[in-house]
Amino acid sequence: MIRKMSRKNMLVGLAAAGVLGVGIAAPTVALADNKSPAPSASASTDQGTDRQQKQADRQNKFAEELAKELGVPTDKVTAALEKLKEQHKGDRPERPANKDRQEKMKERQADRQAQLKERLDQAVKDGKLTQEQADAVLKAVEAGVFPGPGARAHHGGWDRNGK
Repeated sequence: MIRKMSRKNMLVGLAAAGVLGVGIAAPTVALADNKSPAPSASASTDQGTDRQQKQADRQNKFAEELAKELGVPTDKVTAALEKLKEQHKGDRPERPANKDRQEKMKERQADRQAQLKERLDQAVKDGKLTQEQADAVLKAVEAGVFPGPGARAHHGGWDRNGK
C-alpha cells in the first residue's frame, strides 16, 4: 500500500535536509578558507608564546575596530581596555598549575582503583567472582584495557569501532 506524502511533510523533510546540508557544509567551507598554516608538533614549545601573540593581535584588532566605531583614537581605547583588564584581574579565579592538576588526577585515579579493588574483594567474598577473575580485572584496569578516565592509555569514552 502506497501512502501519499502530504505537501507539509515533504516541505518539512526538505527543510530538515537543507539545514543538515548547511550544518555539514558550513564548517567544511570555514576550514577550507583558513589560510593560516597549522601549527606543527615540533613547535609545541613556542605554543605558549604563539597563543599570547595571537591573543594580543586579536585585542589590538578589537581595539582598532572599537576606536573606529566610537570615533576615538586607538591608543585611548587600548589604554582603557588595559585599565579594565587590570581592574578585573582579581575577579578571575587562578588556574591551578599543570603539575597540580596532574597530581590531583593521579590521586583520583588511585582512589578509583582502590574503590574498584574494594568492590572486587567484596565480590570475591560474596562468591560472585574468583580471586583469579578479580586479579585479572585489576590487571586489565592498570594496563589501560578498559576505556574511561581511569585508564592510562585511553582517555574517556568508547572509540569509533564500539570497543
